[in-house]
Amino acid sequence: MRGDTAALGAESRNGEPYHELRSASAELKTTEIKMRHSNTKGGVGRLSVFALGMSLGLFLSITFSLCVGFDLMFPHYAMHGAWHDLLPGFVWLSWGSFAIGLVETFLYGWYAALIFGPLYNLFAGR
Repeated sequence: MRGDTAALGAESRNGEPYHELRSASAELKTTEIKMRHSNTKGGVGRLSVFALGMSLGLFLSITFSLCVGFDLMFPHYAMHGAWHDLLPGFVWLSWGSFAIGLVETFLYGWYAALIFGPLYNLFAGR
């Protein structure tokens, strides 16, 4: 028996093959890393309101910039009328108005994050 296991691999002190110990050790380390780096409470993932606010704010600001570019390239399909209704102080088109649009769309993203993030964390914790 000892010769057969020697051909397959060395044994540990307690008689278990090293490859089994190594795989169990790797699995334990993976679990430990997941637990250490997870943002969980009771096994339920929680949202970082800051990360959500920055993500949504930048997403909406980038989307606004792309839409303004689209409106400039294709004026017959322009949707800048919607910006007048959604963004107070926005007038088509000046640099100041564009800056106001960027700031307001960024703030709309934060508004959504400040409402959605805590609500999600409240209900996900139940």
